[in-house]
Amino acid sequence: MHFIFKFMVKLGYYDSFGKEGNRVEFLTEKLLFIGLFIFIIHSIETLAYAVRLSGARVKMIASALSLFNIMVIVSRLANMMQQPFTGSLIDNAPNENALEFVETQFRILIGASTAGTIFGIILLPTFIALFSRAIIHLSEERGSVPLLLKRIFSFQYIKRAITHFSLPKFTYLKDTRVKDMPIRLFFINMVITAIYTIGVLSALYAALLAPERASTAIMASGLINGIATILLVIFIDPKLSVIADDVVNQRGSYNKLKSMSLMMVTSRLFGTILAQFLFVLGARYIAWFTKFIV
Repeated sequence: MHFIFKFMVKLGYYDSFGKEGNRVEFLTEKLLFIGLFIFIIHSIETLAYAVRLSGARVKMIASALSLFNIMVIVSRLANMMQQPFTGSLIDNAPNENALEFVETQFRILIGASTAGTIFGIILLPTFIALFSRAIIHLSEERGSVPLLLKRIFSFQYIKRAITHFSLPKFTYLKDTRVKDMPIRLFFINMVITAIYTIGVLSALYAALLAPERASTAIMASGLINGIATILLVIFIDPKLSVIADDVVNQRGSYNKLKSMSLMMVTSRLFGTILAQFLFVLGARYIAWFTKFIV
């Protein structure tokens, strides 16, 4: 019977009581909705790596970076939109075992980021082909994003896009070389991804660890994500941009850019897994750091 009880807990039936004394389940519709949001965000951010490959492929790197920036802005906006919903999970946490309850929910959300990254990797070959066409269409529309969106979301274009769908194959790894993949950059991107993944979640969890400094801890999430973004812009983006420029100017190899891009999406995946281990540790650090602010 004890085993059955533990199994039910894992499925979402949590033996705890909310603020009104009602039995609470941690696997709620709201949690699944937030998880879906995070899944989509990390899928978009993973697929964004395909844009540079597509730009180098069609020799239109400037237009490709414009499309890349649009995708980044959309993912950042989506991330900001899900934050209030994620914060509401703290408000709805039960009085008893609140830390365990919220930790379980947040780990499910981190798992959604891993699933979203895997989904993005699976769609990477397909979107390299689609983005190549989108970049050309953006040029044909003289840089008009609304006209590009109108064209992309037409029935004819969607029907054509379905025909370009293809799953990753081992042949795609042909001509990729390990020596083109800087190990240092791999680990830097992995750590940055982990920090970005847990930034909001660790700050919210820190509010439970230090309830007397809850507001200070929650507001730290913006600082954490800001630092992660700055690190990304300083260490990662310039490297990939220079390699993409070299390909366009025929000073570098497309295979090297492909190797680098595959390395980056792989490090993103490992970064979301690393986030599971850094989540509580990061929350404790935020809770400790708030002592020096208040």
